Amino acid sequence: MDKAFTKGIRLIEALANSDRPRGVTDLAVELELTKSNVHRLLATLQANGFVQQVPHQSTYELTIKIWELGLRVLRRVDLVSAARPAMQRLAELTHETVHLSILQGQDVVYIDKIETNHHVRAHTRIGARAPAYTMATGKAMLAQMPDAYLDVLGPELTAFTTTTRTRLKDLRADLDKIRRQGYAIVPQGEWRDGIAACACAILGPNGRLAGAIGISGPDVRLKTRHLREYSQHVVSAAKDASASLGYFGDN
Repeated sequence: MDKAFTKGIRLIEALANSDRPRGVTDLAVELELTKSNVHRLLATLQANGFVQQVPHQSTYELTIKIWELGLRVLRRVDLVSAARPAMQRLAELTHETVHLSILQGQDVVYIDKIETNHHVRAHTRIGARAPAYTMATGKAMLAQMPDAYLDVLGPELTAFTTTTRTRLKDLRADLDKIRRQGYAIVPQGEWRDGIAACACAILGPNGRLAGAIGISGPDVRLKTRHLREYSQHVVSAAKDASASLGYFGDN
């Protein structure tokens, strides 16, 4: 066990449980640490944005960064609970693996899945990441973002398969199409060879992006025509999940 890390956690808890800013001596007495130790811990937490010094005072308090991190976790838990029924219905209708993903920076993160009964399937794990521009769920979510969101990617994109979009203008064309039709299709693997997928974005109560739901499987089984047939079920699942979060569209 990392003793310094444990001391830092105890310090955060002490500040969180206090209804006022705390001084170094005060914290040292409560935590049974030396003042120099508390000061070093506070400096580290302050440098990382978790603690701030009260102006013109020798006292410290937590910033809202802890709250922001907790809110992200809460949203993730809420999304999983809200989307689960829709995921189950989608799995029953398509008999393919169903994924629930969120967008973190430029990556997709899988936060829930329902595995297909097919022996041949797309293998993924909850918590895994993938470049958003290569995934159906990722593209469905990127289509909800402002155009400037993609600027950080640069004009040239890394190729992971022969079908990966490697030019930003081609990716933007994909996203324009997704916005028009309401769902994303990747008929041939752009992240891993041989994987086909269809996905749709899930929106929260204020119409902002919450995540995406999609199906995936081997492209020898999921042809483009199948993906288009299943797209209506994917869109319906996304709408059901959005409604569970409190978003009912513009009408």
